[in-house]
Amino acid sequence: MKMAWYATAPNVVSLLNLNSSGSGRKPYQNRPAIVYFNKASNMTQSSGNPPLWLERKRNMEKKIYTVQVEEGRPGKDGNPSVGPVYRNALAKDGFPPLETDMRTSWDVFRVAAEKYSGNRMLGWREFIQGKAGPYIWKSYKEVYEEVLQIGSAMRQLGAQPGSRIGIYGPNCPQWVISMEACNGFNFICVPLYDTLGSGSIDYIVDHAEIEIVLVHEKKLNTLFSDCACAHTLKAIVSFGSATRDDAEDPSKVGLNVYSWNELLKMGKDYPSEPCSPKPNDLCTIMYTSGTSGTPKGVMITHEALATYVRGVDLYMDLFEDKMTVDDVFLSFLPLAHILDRVIEEYFFHKGASVGYYQGDLNALRDDLMELKPTLFVGVPRVFERVHEGIQKALSELRPLRRMIFNALYNHKLSWMTSGYAHSKASPLADFLAFSKVKARLGGRVRLLISGGAPLSNDIEEFLRVTSCAHFCQGYGMTETCGVSTIGYPDDMSLVGTVGVAATFTELRLEEVPEMGYDPLAQSSRGEICVRGKTLFSGYYKDPDLNNQVFVDGWFHTGDIGEMRPDGVLKIIDRKKNIFKLSQGEYVAAEYLEKIYCFCSIVEDIWVYGDSYRSMLIAVIAPHVDNTMKWAEKNGHKGSFVQICALDDFKSYILQELRAIGVKNKLRGFEMIRGVVVEPVPFDIERDLVTPTMKKKRSQMRKYYQAEIDKLYQGLERKSA
Repeated sequence: MKMAWYATAPNVVSLLNLNSSGSGRKPYQNRPAIVYFNKASNMTQSSGNPPLWLERKRNMEKKIYTVQVEEGRPGKDGNPSVGPVYRNALAKDGFPPLETDMRTSWDVFRVAAEKYSGNRMLGWREFIQGKAGPYIWKSYKEVYEEVLQIGSAMRQLGAQPGSRIGIYGPNCPQWVISMEACNGFNFICVPLYDTLGSGSIDYIVDHAEIEIVLVHEKKLNTLFSDCACAHTLKAIVSFGSATRDDAEDPSKVGLNVYSWNELLKMGKDYPSEPCSPKPNDLCTIMYTSGTSGTPKGVMITHEALATYVRGVDLYMDLFEDKMTVDDVFLSFLPLAHILDRVIEEYFFHKGASVGYYQGDLNALRDDLMELKPTLFVGVPRVFERVHEGIQKALSELRPLRRMIFNALYNHKLSWMTSGYAHSKASPLADFLAFSKVKARLGGRVRLLISGGAPLSNDIEEFLRVTSCAHFCQGYGMTETCGVSTIGYPDDMSLVGTVGVAATFTELRLEEVPEMGYDPLAQSSRGEICVRGKTLFSGYYKDPDLNNQVFVDGWFHTGDIGEMRPDGVLKIIDRKKNIFKLSQGEYVAAEYLEKIYCFCSIVEDIWVYGDSYRSMLIAVIAPHVDNTMKWAEKNGHKGSFVQICALDDFKSYILQELRAIGVKNKLRGFEMIRGVVVEPVPFDIERDLVTPTMKKKRSQMRKYYQAEIDKLYQGLERKSA
């Protein structure tokens, strides 16, 4: 029996009469009639209350996503307690086998190129008189031919199976063609972050012993200036038409410089057969920026990447809304990061299309309108900006229209909470209001995914209701091939969580006694540990670190999670980001930052303290619009920077932070006692955050050291 529902005319009136909280109405009064098609009788029938309640009850039935495969056990002989081991229900009888012709990352692309040769694969925008034009596409066949040519040319330049090949630059077709050439000829791909600071490129090129770098021509001189000690580097290839003559003094490192077309011609003139890798061969060394110290080289095998693709295939098979060759992905998160890479690999497996943004995040909306993607993936900051834009548009509506929007929102939310899919919860609300939200994302988006850091519950709920698309969060790291857990769309009980163990992953929590986290307590909390088939093989040239993070086959992530009895995971803290105050109390900085970010005047916050002092302070990046509203309300005039310098404004921020602390029952030593107001958001340019917007705490301490010392001196004088 398949059911669908339609809104009747009286319900339009009832919706418009709802207030923003949804109060003043009976829970199920004036609900739309249920219409269903009975295949057995071949007749369409209109239901009364019993079928409605039956459908509602069916939708609210508990969904089982995981299985518990091991019991938890208490600590013994100095070993910490560990919680139960959970596995995805898709792997309840053990991890599924891989397909015989899909055991390496090269297989993923090779099979797709044969199966979908005429399909659009890679798209980009060319600039015409300084303006981005329409998308231009290469087919799978065209890309495959260029992959063979680039791989053959690198063989001609001296690369052998196992050689490390660097790729440096923003997302573009040449990036992926270079990556696939590495896969096909069994070279090891080493991405060089386009957003890393000075010196990091030199470190990675030297540490990985890279022999050839394929680089965007705009980054050519940056590469030369950074690579002072690259004794293994033999050649550089520009993605564009740049040659040796265009580079500044390449002779100082004795390098040959080739253009992209020169390499393609070399590959045509001297063709070589691909050297298909084995499953356990190393596919990539992906350096993570880290929040402190030098980058770490994460070694990932071909089999791990192929296993990821297989896992997503099995996951997607659960849903009626299947992915097809007509799906389109907008790639703007750096390809040097694991998240964008693995998503693109899955799209290639399905014969779908990937279009690259024009290289300017400020023009991302223009790319959305032009490409009209069906999948949109971003970090929380991206979705926060989407949410802010919608809220700003709502604030400009007339009060009646805002009231209608809120009424439609609460109406649809109530049905989604009771178990209805987003597409069936309220087609009327989608038509009247939420289709405009979908239009902001290009108009065709069917799935939104947030990763990289936890997204606030309010924003996740808002996007689940208003985007007219499936929405879910995931959790993972470079070390876990991007995905450790995955959420499920159309299940509102998962809001605020990162879902459950991915198809080829096992999860458990481990005790962290110094932070008071116990996986066997009533609220199961502890360090997240991962085991499975998509784990990395270790850190390149760092056996000591490998021994620290791998214990009995379990990878210790350093993240703190809370596990529900049904295996659903929530990220609540970070193990490394704790410090002790002078009175001996431990402080979990990321946990406090998450709490204090609920304050409307705070755009971002960095909480600081050390073992020589008894109080916490913070550097605050204020919310621009809310700051200017405060200034206008309190009679202050001036620019945003001038408002940020006001003592009255600092006092107001402290007052708001205290109110949030009291509301969330923070302890006295967890209250912020002083603030530095920073009008410029924490950014990559000053090396204060990683490309995934995680705070580099040691760098922030150095950057703000003078202001920190001055603030502490003032606070200590007051308390003396």
